[in-house]
Amino acid sequence: MNTRDQIKKLCEALTQDGRPSSDFDLNSDVELPPNRTLRKAAVLVGIATYRGQAEIILTKRASSLKHHPGQIAFPGGKQDKTDTDLAQTALRESWEEIGLPPEGVKILGQLPPHETVTGFSVTPVLAHIEAPFSIIREPGEVDEVFSVPLHHLMVTQNYGIQYRFWRGARRKYYTVPYGPYYIWGATARMLRALADRVEI
Repeated sequence: MNTRDQIKKLCEALTQDGRPSSDFDLNSDVELPPNRTLRKAAVLVGIATYRGQAEIILTKRASSLKHHPGQIAFPGGKQDKTDTDLAQTALRESWEEIGLPPEGVKILGQLPPHETVTGFSVTPVLAHIEAPFSIIREPGEVDEVFSVPLHHLMVTQNYGIQYRFWRGARRKYYTVPYGPYYIWGATARMLRALADRVEI
């Protein structure tokens, strides 16, 4: 299946109803305060064609960052007051973090928001990167930029569930390893939400 057909399937999947996801989805014993305040953020789930196949661009966050240091993540970040919407947030952050020009990106749609343990409501913005670009990494935020085949990420059997102790309790989370990259936590959960809608 070529990139165009894969993107068509993804767009069809975006029309399906879906509930928001959370870092707490696998931990039913966690009770979240109903009046909690979440900060809005967005990430770009960017699909590009590399080596003749559709791949999703990911980053390894800088180890000096306050939130999720050294973890695998999508390009993205907090919404600024100057952003007209969350899609613009994702595009702006992608330009700042990896040098992705927004004019070469076609927005396809959005997934339901994902709540993180750090108090963010993150909206995954699905997009097709239509024009080749040269990666310019922001060293203060990103240690590495790489890509993973879309097919690998859209097969639910490639996902596992592991756990670690956090704040004195055992907490489970999704993983979807690829080569030397350990993709887990919020990024894996958002990818799994997309994979649940369509397996390519």
